[in-house]
Amino acid sequence: MPPKAWKTLTTREVYRNKWISVREDIAELPDGRTTIYGVVTMGRAAGVLPFLPDGRVVMVRQYRYVTGENHRWEMPTGGIHPDETPEQAAQRELIEEVGYRAGRLIPISTFHTSKSVCDETAYLFLGYDLEPASAASDDTEEFEVAALPFDEVLALVLRSEIRDAMTVIAVLHAARLRDRGEL
Repeated sequence: MPPKAWKTLTTREVYRNKWISVREDIAELPDGRTTIYGVVTMGRAAGVLPFLPDGRVVMVRQYRYVTGENHRWEMPTGGIHPDETPEQAAQRELIEEVGYRAGRLIPISTFHTSKSVCDETAYLFLGYDLEPASAASDDTEEFEVAALPFDEVLALVLRSEIRDAMTVIAVLHAARLRDRGEL
């Protein structure tokens, strides 16, 4: 039998900006006790692992403030705007970050990025039939772009040198599909 649901008694917003909101809930547990529960809401995100015709993937590097790192590769990813579908957001991020539009987007995974305190759902795609495109990136983003052999990207994931969850999941799905002959 599945665990019983908790009941939210009160909710108080603690902080909000254009990317996230933080709230503090008082929740009643199934046995009647109460607890404080913090929730960070980020909404939805999309990412695309873009493949060139020769099998290389286009990856980006940028400074990541939270980890203080600028040397890890990742695929193009970003938040989904309220008026966008996941596919539209994936195309927008692909254009803004690496300068391509995908002729084909193949959905490969939808997942919760952190199930315990974060409310964010990520939609992942493989991108094919890339065509050059351009759009301005966000004003806080600066990218290094490179086309890397897929096997090298997979090795970086397996050595934990690529640590971005969206990229790790997409690369492992792509490797599984390749090994099955479906890629």
